[in-house]
Amino acid sequence: MVTTAHELGILDTSTFIMLGRLERPEVLPQEPVITSVTLAELSLGPLLAATEHERARRQAHLQEAEADFDPLSFDADAARAFGRVAASLRSAGRKPTARSFDALIAATALAHELPLYTCNPSDFDGIDGLEVVPVPVPRS
Repeated sequence: MVTTAHELGILDTSTFIMLGRLERPEVLPQEPVITSVTLAELSLGPLLAATEHERARRQAHLQEAEADFDPLSFDADAARAFGRVAASLRSAGRKPTARSFDALIAATALAHELPLYTCNPSDFDGIDGLEVVPVPVPRS
């Protein structure tokens, strides 16, 4: 069994959405947190849903996040870290605007010097100084 080496860590949006379905929750930090950017991304979800069923599912994720987490703010430190994230992504040949929510979440993690737990580690490839902890995705 793998246990996390981190007491505190940021869950990106993909990981938050998968929380109830993870096969190996022991890989998560002892105290998971989310960012205000994840809350913003979750707030957009119900508005873009194609069906009522999908809208209700996305609204439930949003309400769960609002009830269970006090999100880390995207503050002045995160804004400065975003410059480093965008420069890293450009140096790696990636466009920071293509995954703007991810870049803002990464900047918040850097500003708070926290690892980032994600089900989509490739979304954060090329970001200098960011500790990315892959979270195994459940099998279908």
